[in-house]
Amino acid sequence: MIIRTRKNSDIPSSEITPESAYINRRKFLGASAGIGAAAFLSRDAAASPLSTLHQDDEPNTWDEITTHNNFYEFGLDKKDPSRNAHTLVTKPWTVKVDGLCKKPGDYQLEDFIKPSTIEDRVYRFRCVEAWSMVIPWRGFPLADVINRAEPDSSAKYVAFATLWDPDQMPERRWKPRIGWPYREGLRLDEAMHPLSLLVNGLYGKELPNQNGAPLRVIVPWKYGFKSIKSIVRMTFTEDEPPTTWATQTPGEYGFYSNVNPDVSHPRWSQATEKRIDGSKFFGYRRIDTHFLNGYADEVAHLYEGMDLQKYF
Repeated sequence: MIIRTRKNSDIPSSEITPESAYINRRKFLGASAGIGAAAFLSRDAAASPLSTLHQDDEPNTWDEITTHNNFYEFGLDKKDPSRNAHTLVTKPWTVKVDGLCKKPGDYQLEDFIKPSTIEDRVYRFRCVEAWSMVIPWRGFPLADVINRAEPDSSAKYVAFATLWDPDQMPERRWKPRIGWPYREGLRLDEAMHPLSLLVNGLYGKELPNQNGAPLRVIVPWKYGFKSIKSIVRMTFTEDEPPTTWATQTPGEYGFYSNVNPDVSHPRWSQATEKRIDGSKFFGYRRIDTHFLNGYADEVAHLYEGMDLQKYF
């Protein structure tokens, strides 16, 4: 499929979840751990034109979001991060900015956050393993940090690295095979897109360790492994940076990894997904996967002329 779609920055009103509907939905009200509608009443999160959802999307509960995820540094099972990530120390936290930019340095997390306006955004989250959620993130545009770093004109990509500290991260079995730290990257225009978010919160509270505290990336039109967790380094490069899964298993994962129901993973179809929703028998319902995870109107122009069948 060759993309020739032009950007449409005006999201139709039918795609924007009204605040009243957002607050009254069963799963939002049912969020556990004391997280309720009051966490969002101070911010018009659902009114943001960037919080686009389909009409049948409902935010997952706090428990679902925090107990079903991948963070292999804390174990291989979906529940392992919630069991083990309490060992992660997130304060103080420093992010190194380097590479092709005018303002490199070691920045305290507070220096990343304070200059930006914090927003609540509700995004679909699609894992490459074909499960999905709808998650109310709190964060700020990745473009804010990039602009403050002032990349050189030669910079075409931004690379990220996750913290790797074996004393804090109990998973050992994959260390020789993976080659920690976990690494990811984006083309600079992808990173600068308004939908790309640096996340420091969930359901209006601090981001839990198992979900990538204290700072992670969210790129909602890409498979979830592109949204790197617990970031300690951002590097601006001219060449496409090596990324963990594209390096580890290049026959299964590529650099772009955009959500595409027409391109199957070598071991499973991506045409449908398992939406985690606490359903009675299996805990999920099977739904169709949307091209670019439903954000095609906003981001398809980034790939104009590219054959996305070749750029999984």
